[in-house]
Amino acid sequence: MGNVQAAEMPSTLQPPPPPMAPPPPLSAPPPESSSPDPQSTNSQDYPGQFEDLHKRCKDVFPMNFEGTKLIIQKGLSNHFQISHHVTMSSVAPSGYKFGATYVGTKQFSASEAFPILVGDIDPSGNMNAQIMHAWKPSLRSKLIGQVQNGKFAGTQFSTEFRGQSCSASLTAVNPDILADSGILISHYLQKIIPNLNLGAELVYQFGPQVPGKQIAVYSVGGSYVGKEWTASVTGSMMGALHACYHQSIGPDLQVGVEMETNYAQQESTTNIGFQYEIPKADLVFRGMLDSNYNVGSVLEKKLQPLPFTFILSGFLAHSKPSYRFGFGLMVG
Repeated sequence: MGNVQAAEMPSTLQPPPPPMAPPPPLSAPPPESSSPDPQSTNSQDYPGQFEDLHKRCKDVFPMNFEGTKLIIQKGLSNHFQISHHVTMSSVAPSGYKFGATYVGTKQFSASEAFPILVGDIDPSGNMNAQIMHAWKPSLRSKLIGQVQNGKFAGTQFSTEFRGQSCSASLTAVNPDILADSGILISHYLQKIIPNLNLGAELVYQFGPQVPGKQIAVYSVGGSYVGKEWTASVTGSMMGALHACYHQSIGPDLQVGVEMETNYAQQESTTNIGFQYEIPKADLVFRGMLDSNYNVGSVLEKKLQPLPFTFILSGFLAHSKPSYRFGFGLMVG
């Protein structure tokens, strides 16, 4: 949620629980009869969400993992899909998870249908669930719940408005009426000119455990979109700065540069990443290098004509030194 990093906030202001991964794509369900909305997000003036200002750059970087993982996905119908996840790792939780995804029939475009229900559960009963629904093309809601060791570990509810040239959202994280505690996060992003978007974020935490019983962190940010490149920056009143630059060098090569600076802690990190695709070989390669001398890469190879994707991951931290290797197989 949002672009306020944990390092930017006091220890009492805990970041919201991470959202679950987006549901895997299913076949497009039959649309319901509905009149088109002039505020559809297909408009070229829609600026996106404030929390996604750096998304284009971050998608270039590899998602490294350690150990082995097996993912099996099976679509039972146009609306329902199940998945099995088996992981073995020495640095992350290992075991089995069963997942399910349901996509409804309320369709606003060829790639969007609602409601969407996504969840997974392991043999111990630990569960993650997410419900997304669009009341109309310009108004959407999301509910996220996490259960760990038989107790609610976190809840998150957000409502998002998508206008023709602006977007706004309000999120409540772990609200507790009895204890009078929780976190509220609000975003707003406005398209100023065709290539420039500017916005702001406010994170407000209240509760008896917070010094003064309340604290707020205000951030501003924006992005400039060129023909083949995108630059974005966010900064908070806590002295944190996050800047990204994404460049499409060609149809198969993308490069991203990310810099994070925290003036309060006197720390700064710069990451350089790339993504190279070889369509004829069904191959995608992502790599990264940061200023702490960490090197990582992930290779994804589709094993056509079988519905298999083979994944190799490698990460090396020269400063420690330490290394992690992983391989996985995705079926479906």
